[in-house]
Amino acid sequence: MSDLIDDPVPGQNLPEYSVSEISGAVKRTLEDEFGRIRVRGEVGRVFKARSGHLYYDVKDDRSVLACTTWKGQIAGLSVVPEEGLEVVVTGRLTAFGAQSKYNLNVDEVAVAGQGALMALLEKRKAQLAAEGLFDPARKQPLPYLPEIIGVVTSPSGAVIRDILHRLRDRFPRKVLIWPVAVQGAACAPEVARAIAGFNALSEGGALPRPDLLIVARGGGSVEDLWGFNEEVVARAAAASRIPLISAVGHETDTTLIDFVSDQRAPTPTAAAELAVPVRLDLLANVDAQGARISRAISNGIAQRRQRLTDLSRALPRPEGLLDSPRQRLDQLAHKLPGALIAGVRQRHIQTARLGGRLHPGMLQRMVKGERDRLDRGSRNLGPALHRALNEHRGRLDRTSARLKTDRLDTRLSQGRVDLAALGRRLSRAGAQQIEHLKKQVAANDRLLASLGYEATLARGYAVVRAEGELVTTQAAATKAGALEIQFADGRLDVLPVSGRKPAKPAKPAQHAPDESDQGSLF
Repeated sequence: MSDLIDDPVPGQNLPEYSVSEISGAVKRTLEDEFGRIRVRGEVGRVFKARSGHLYYDVKDDRSVLACTTWKGQIAGLSVVPEEGLEVVVTGRLTAFGAQSKYNLNVDEVAVAGQGALMALLEKRKAQLAAEGLFDPARKQPLPYLPEIIGVVTSPSGAVIRDILHRLRDRFPRKVLIWPVAVQGAACAPEVARAIAGFNALSEGGALPRPDLLIVARGGGSVEDLWGFNEEVVARAAAASRIPLISAVGHETDTTLIDFVSDQRAPTPTAAAELAVPVRLDLLANVDAQGARISRAISNGIAQRRQRLTDLSRALPRPEGLLDSPRQRLDQLAHKLPGALIAGVRQRHIQTARLGGRLHPGMLQRMVKGERDRLDRGSRNLGPALHRALNEHRGRLDRTSARLKTDRLDTRLSQGRVDLAALGRRLSRAGAQQIEHLKKQVAANDRLLASLGYEATLARGYAVVRAEGELVTTQAAATKAGALEIQFADGRLDVLPVSGRKPAKPAKPAQHAPDESDQGSLF
């Protein structure tokens, strides 16, 4: 009977838990027991997921604590964890039941001690220097006299008052102030946004773009100035297209922005002195330069006046320069009348020689030949045109007799029309050519009349011929049996008187110079 009843196994009265129940109990226990805690240690592995969450380890020489900072919490961190940095992290301890792990959700990170801060600063400095951000060659020169100055600082501190007061004393300029937090977690992102915001302004816009930037803050501890050691501020200052002066802390304070800025000022007041010159000094310098220019101009004019006087003594008298040209002009004026007379005579002889070559008989033969050729052409043109027209008409009739189709008849009719048009064109062309030849013959007749001797006979001259040949000497006239003298109004036959002594040739009469004789000018 006792074998039928199972003996209870020790421990069977313990409660059973599901995996989720035990994970939730552990998570509640951790969160209730520890709550919000601070842990000090060295940052180990750091990993930022694509989602934006930050995962890293905080360790000491024996243990490792997994830490998580969610994406929305990262902006509130005053220091972003970096591997090897000794920090004090603050947050809530919790458990991740899916993997049976616990971690610390961190919402605040602080550097543990000044030594750790300086080590982090040296590390960042070496990294930025390796990238060339400290290279002097990339630094921009400051404008000599900026129109607008942008100041990035706290609007409520003494720094902005010192800068404005110093600018007003030296050279008043327009100042744009971009208020920022100068310490704490918000310092670095606000300063970086202010530098980028000034650079994003457009020139000539409603809010003008500054010609110079000043990033300023008063003195403080390393922790107070740490926002200006952040990498985001250093990179924003290096990327600024506007020349930038850093004036953070006192003369002994050094931050990363001092190394990447275009000019470092030991104090905010010194930054204002670097930004603008002294106006009174500039006015005095301008007055001094104006006096020097006036003296230089006066001395230059005096020296050039003396030089001009010295050179004028070496110049010859104007009368001496004109004597030789005046004498040559007189000689040429004396020779001019004779030269003109000689030139006119020479051209008169050339004209007479050329006129003697034009023989009237030659022109008559040319005109007669052209007239005969024109007559023959006019006589032959009509029969030739009729013969050609009859020949083409006969060929056309024979061709039309052989071709009986409608298409060929059409072409034949068109050919007749074209042939008739061609005949009319040939007739017009022949008439135009005959008319042109007649005009040429008439022109040659007029030329013959103007060059022939008949026109000369009208002026009182006569032509003597013997047996149809011209007689030009007295000896030839004496030998001739009969003479024929042609006057302008007719011809006269005469017989020479034999045995009569020839009369002495009379001297040519002194007749008045012809109007065409250019020698009358002299």
